[in-house]
Amino acid sequence: MEKTQFFLMGVKICIKNGDILEEKVDAIVNPASPDLSMGGGLSKKIKKNGGDIIEKEAIKKGFLNTGESIFTGAGKLPSKYIIHTITVDKNFRTNYKIIANCMKNTFKIANSLKLKSISFPALGCGTGKLESKKVAEIMIKETLNYLSEKFEIEDINFVIYKKKDYLNFCDVYEKYLRNLTKKTYKNPIPTVDIIIEHKDGIVLIERRNYPKGWAIPGGFVEYGESCEETAIREAKEETGLELEDLKQFKTYSKPGRDPRFHTISTVFIAKGKGELKSGDDAKNAKIFNEENIPENIAFDHRDILKEYFLFKNKLRS
Repeated sequence: MEKTQFFLMGVKICIKNGDILEEKVDAIVNPASPDLSMGGGLSKKIKKNGGDIIEKEAIKKGFLNTGESIFTGAGKLPSKYIIHTITVDKNFRTNYKIIANCMKNTFKIANSLKLKSISFPALGCGTGKLESKKVAEIMIKETLNYLSEKFEIEDINFVIYKKKDYLNFCDVYEKYLRNLTKKTYKNPIPTVDIIIEHKDGIVLIERRNYPKGWAIPGGFVEYGESCEETAIREAKEETGLELEDLKQFKTYSKPGRDPRFHTISTVFIAKGKGELKSGDDAKNAKIFNEENIPENIAFDHRDILKEYFLFKNKLRS
């Protein structure tokens, strides 16, 4: 299978020339008609390979308007779900605005299901009425809009069946994603990390998103925030803790410390107050000490922790 892939905001974005029915992902997307019957195009193939149960479950949802999306199980297919998005009106007409709405509503469902991976076909191109380069532009723009919000997805695929359409998608995505990736890496991104001292240890979070592993709580500095404000916000979002006695420790800026971007992190030390609980992009939060730091540590955080423990031990001596 031919493919081209990019990494952006920790998400793998892949364009493939292949059959979407073979995708082993959380969800595949089906361009559907308003009555959700599955008598033609990709819908027909889904019904044939996944079983009648998919159509029966979809039809129970009722008649939908163009641009709307619903989900069902995937029957015998290797994916977990099928997201059915209405790409045509009752007269089987479509347009580029409908495709944009389909993308928006499909991503809303992806968030509600907490999907980690999803595969799209070339929406609206099966009828031959929409030009694949224009469709590719709309689909990538809506994908970038989605990635500008909070998300849990890690793997987005565009599985294009026709070779000509696949090449058009590659051309468009090279233009948008290659340039955007260069801009993203051109200037270092400011972040903060907070070593939170709590109950005779320090707090580490287990990350939901790429890169996986245990990490010091922290995140990106948002526009209009100071580093101190970011530290307070991120600590609350990821650990549920309030911070006291917040002090700056060191700054870490080595290229490659974050596999996604070149980041410059201001690291703080603070006391944690309240009940520890994981949140935001942390799937777990626990207290560790110098003797039981976990093996799987993300970023350069093991090095940061070594310097922190060295600093604390010197204070005690």
